[in-house]
Amino acid sequence: MLKKLRKNAVLFGLIFTIVVAVIHLALVFIYSADPQVVVRIQPFSFDIGIDTLGALVCAALFFGCMKQEGDGSRSFRALVVLVSAGFASNAFMYFTMGAEGPSLLVFAFCFMSKLLDLVMIYFFYSYVSETLGFEGRLAELAKRGVPVLLALETVLMLSNIFVPVTFAVDANRAYSSTNLAFLEDIYLVVVSIVTTILIMRSGSPRNQKTAALTFIFLPLVDYALVLGTFGNASQYGMVLMSLIIMYCIIFNDKSGKLAATQTELNMATEIQASMLPSIFPAFPNRKEFDLYASMDPAKEVGGDFYDFFMIDDDHLGVVIADVSDKGVPAALFMMISKTIVQNFAMLGNNAAEVLMQANDALCAQNKTEMFVTVWVGILELSTGKMNCASAGHEYPAIYRNGTFELFKDKHGFVLGGMKGMKYRDYELQFNKGDKIFVYTDGVPEASNEEKEQFGTDRMIEALNTRDANPEETLKIVRASVDEFVGGAEQFDDLTMVCLEYKGTDEG
Repeated sequence: MLKKLRKNAVLFGLIFTIVVAVIHLALVFIYSADPQVVVRIQPFSFDIGIDTLGALVCAALFFGCMKQEGDGSRSFRALVVLVSAGFASNAFMYFTMGAEGPSLLVFAFCFMSKLLDLVMIYFFYSYVSETLGFEGRLAELAKRGVPVLLALETVLMLSNIFVPVTFAVDANRAYSSTNLAFLEDIYLVVVSIVTTILIMRSGSPRNQKTAALTFIFLPLVDYALVLGTFGNASQYGMVLMSLIIMYCIIFNDKSGKLAATQTELNMATEIQASMLPSIFPAFPNRKEFDLYASMDPAKEVGGDFYDFFMIDDDHLGVVIADVSDKGVPAALFMMISKTIVQNFAMLGNNAAEVLMQANDALCAQNKTEMFVTVWVGILELSTGKMNCASAGHEYPAIYRNGTFELFKDKHGFVLGGMKGMKYRDYELQFNKGDKIFVYTDGVPEASNEEKEQFGTDRMIEALNTRDANPEETLKIVRASVDEFVGGAEQFDDLTMVCLEYKGTDEG
């Protein structure tokens, strides 16, 4: 739900900036068509042109950054929308001048302009805080104090609706400030100074600091040039210029680093994928079994893995595992774990011995304190006997007599958690047509937008939809998970293996 609202918010922001630009263009044509209106707004014709251009640039800038994620992108988009709203308020002012509207309309323009300044400096602070990374005691104080100060200033601004505390608009549409007008600037001054200090203290490159500071100093230069005239049209143009500078420097720098990181992640994904057997049928010359597996990481790289390999001519090893973390660290631990488990299985050990030796090997150099749940099965192809052991992994599902059922096997401790752990194995007897389905917790714990989990009951129900080969079985379960999850984001890696025993020609 929240993800959908965020997407809609970005779309609405784009629509708003486009509408403001269209309104400005429409006003230019409307005003230029009426000679009387042209005379009244002649002194502001340059300002109207600047605002129209600015509104168009806002729409273009928002469109350019609407797909950006992270690093303050939301705050930056909010800033663009606020500047666009500033141009909209200017258009509102021009309309009142052209139409000789009541003083209430002028008051509304003044009120909106001042309120926009308050909110704009807040989102600027949020943007540079997220982008440049503010740290230290001053940053903590600002994080707590800025919203409080904004709330107080907003209350002060709202009070002008009822009593002219800081400014007033008379019946002749003339603007005047009171002796308490300086209160409006406390928030702007404090936040600007604190933000400037934090920008200078940040460890960001000099060009990014300079780009960020333009948001504070360009409007000040503009303010000095117009001798402090309230409501001058150039202020939003200056702010927009600053946003463009920040976009070109900060966003481009971040995008370059992100692109480099993404390239590395893509390479990691390819390396991880190459570690997992992915050619099916896996052993086309072996008629005793059929096997299929899949792994869909929640991130570019995941911590789940599966493996299958011929130990000798009569024994097939099957492994599925889930590392305790996600992303690149989990992927590295996954590759180490996979290699260690396979090496000990290839020595001809039973499943319990494989887990015990793999656990000791992982504990020896596990400074990251990561762990992995593992299920190991060693199938004797000539007899259909499978020797199995579990290190805290999910219960397998067994298909016999036309039905899948959850098999609650004996669980040992996870691998990598504690050295010297013992594991107990057990034996399954497969007949022709029997199957085993093993999976990671990404299947039962897949959640929909209401945070309800898919669960093992739905998984078993999906498995029993129809009798199918291993590949089709995995596709059925995945389709059922996708239908249940709907639009919710995949939270965990989702890995499945299905093995069908077909027996020998003699059997």
